[in-house]
Amino acid sequence: MPRKVRELIADLEKAGFTNRGGKGSHRNFLHPIGIRITISGKPGADAKPYQEKDIKKAIDQSKS
Repeated sequence: MPRKVRELIADLEKAGFTNRGGKGSHRNFLHPIGIRITISGKPGADAKPYQEKDIKKAIDQSKS
């Protein structure tokens, strides 16, 4: 069962990313070291596999 978009957002915020807003269902996140990532979809929607992969990659980069 895929994770929800709200869970991915929580993971990003926990890793230090801040929500810079967005347009429509898109949200732009920025980490203090300069990593940017955009997530689309309503919070209750199922996350796409590529979104989960991109989030994991961004969080791993922020720890380096």
